[in-house]
Amino acid sequence: QVQLVESGGGLVQPGGSLRLSCVASGNIFSNNVMAWYRQAPGKQRELVAYIASGGSTGTADAVKGRFTISRDNAKNTVYLQMNSLKPEDTAVYYCNMLHTQGEQYWGQGTQVTVSS
Repeated sequence: QVQLVESGGGLVQPGGSLRLSCVASGNIFSNNVMAWYRQAPGKQRELVAYIASGGSTGTADAVKGRFTISRDNAKNTVYLQMNSLKPEDTAVYYCNMLHTQGEQYWGQGTQVTVSS
């Protein structure tokens, strides 16, 4: 079993920045992909960014150039640095881990609200 605990969400004004953190514990296999998803009310959950154990990354077009995903394997932590935030970024953000074996785990979600 893997547990994911998120932090860093909150209220921020447009143009501001937030840094989300997700700490993983439990049976963490070395080969995995960690990702951030988000879901707004009435919307589908969408992939925001991902990062593989080897360091390769990908970001959604909607956040490209503004969000950066990173990980610290020694701390079992993944981060999402969010800059130039827009109201349309408002959503619940979820941390996700996918093992190469196919097992998937989710964090509890953290609310990010961008509003003036």
